[in-house]
Amino acid sequence: MIAVRPATSADLDQLLQLTEEMDRFYGATEFDDLERRRRQLHDALFGDVPAATALLALDQATAVGFAAYSFLWPAVGLTRSLYLKELYVSDAQQRRGIGRSLMEALFDMARQHDCSRVEWTTDRDNSGAQAFYKTFGVEPKDGKLFYRLEQ
Repeated sequence: MIAVRPATSADLDQLLQLTEEMDRFYGATEFDDLERRRRQLHDALFGDVPAATALLALDQATAVGFAAYSFLWPAVGLTRSLYLKELYVSDAQQRRGIGRSLMEALFDMARQHDCSRVEWTTDRDNSGAQAFYKTFGVEPKDGKLFYRLEQ
């Protein structure tokens, strides 16, 4: 049975494994040393000023997926939105409802925090993700352009 809960600093090693697998999915072949990645992940999720929050999907005690998100403000009027930055389910664990469980937990989190919307993106060539997101009855928005300044 899959359980979804907020990630804690005790989950750091399992999150490191999942994020490395995710990076390989996106084409990475080289990685910073383990201690640097551990420090970056800890600071991003559990540091003094966290950059994001994560939900962790577990099968027994094994992490099988995660969702990293942040709250953004302002959304509609003066409300906030929940922005899903990354949803990842381990390749060997896909098609078991884990992604759906993570998304439903995110939707619940947005309701708990009185968000007016939940937003996310996916790569144009990721047809699997697009098909998955379509099962929630959500269509892509055409009204925005995405920009990135890399530093």
